[in-house]
Amino acid sequence: MRRPIFSKRRLLWLSLFLGLYLAFCAYAAKFLVDMTLRQPHPGAMALAPPAWLMQASSDQKAGREPQEVSVEAQDGVTLRAWYFMHSGATRNAVIVLHGLGDTRRGMSGQAELFLRHGYNVLMPDSRAHGASGGELATFGILEADDVHRWVSWLKNKLPAGGCVFGSGVSMGAAIILQAAAREPRFCGVIAEAPYASFREIGYDRIGQPFHLGPWFGMTVGRPIIEFGMIYARSKYKVNLEEASPVAALRNSSVPVLLIAGLEDDNIPIRHSRMIHELNPNVILWEVPGAGHGSAISDARADYERHVMDFINFARDSRPDGVGHQAAAQ
Repeated sequence: MRRPIFSKRRLLWLSLFLGLYLAFCAYAAKFLVDMTLRQPHPGAMALAPPAWLMQASSDQKAGREPQEVSVEAQDGVTLRAWYFMHSGATRNAVIVLHGLGDTRRGMSGQAELFLRHGYNVLMPDSRAHGASGGELATFGILEADDVHRWVSWLKNKLPAGGCVFGSGVSMGAAIILQAAAREPRFCGVIAEAPYASFREIGYDRIGQPFHLGPWFGMTVGRPIIEFGMIYARSKYKVNLEEASPVAALRNSSVPVLLIAGLEDDNIPIRHSRMIHELNPNVILWEVPGAGHGSAISDARADYERHVMDFINFARDSRPDGVGHQAAAQ
């Protein structure tokens, strides 16, 4: 008589192994979600504009210190930012958004570029970062409405007929894309190294410590993702499935320039390609030799040319004629 392939003993060991693995996945999911949503929050003491940006502001005839400004988010959180004014005559402004675990200082290079080209620049700290309030980073779920409030703040400050652009890197790029889908007042947005969705970047993150591709997170590590989604909903009331630039942009008409470094091993280029494939109106610039969010330093001249060509085109092609009015001022 042939012995069964799985004896009771083997089934017992298999069940024990599976139980231990699922318990490990649940613990890992809790640890990763807590660590990801609750970012270290240095507060205002860590914030001061870098001296070279202050000098650049002075050189571009801003002629004043940046203003420390704030708005109140929908949930009552106070959001803070620096506002650099190029001159009293400009009608246009750019909101620049930093990445996860960073502060507004991290967008100083982009701020200098836009100041040099005649734009006012608003540099917010994302919620739960820098000097802004809030306990949780929600990867665009709440932040998209935060950006909406900053756009309204800028529209009240700028002369009529101006353009507001958005520019973000990494998490800031993903937030600006989700905001653009809800904010038709944007003349255009620039997004460098965004994730396609929280779920998709989760697949990458699970495999990255082992130098594996997203397939690992989609298969062996999948329980960690699923437990994490459940835990975030039950503990923090945050549905991370909603953090999805790729879904948000499907029906957006706001012009978008995507920038993706071919050497980015943090948020791989597949994310930008996924976003581009689902919305052919999105322009994708793939940057040889650039790493994560580093195109402005790895390809400085090309970066400036691509970004400003896009901004000029988006501004001047506004269907309501606003861009032409703004350019003429």
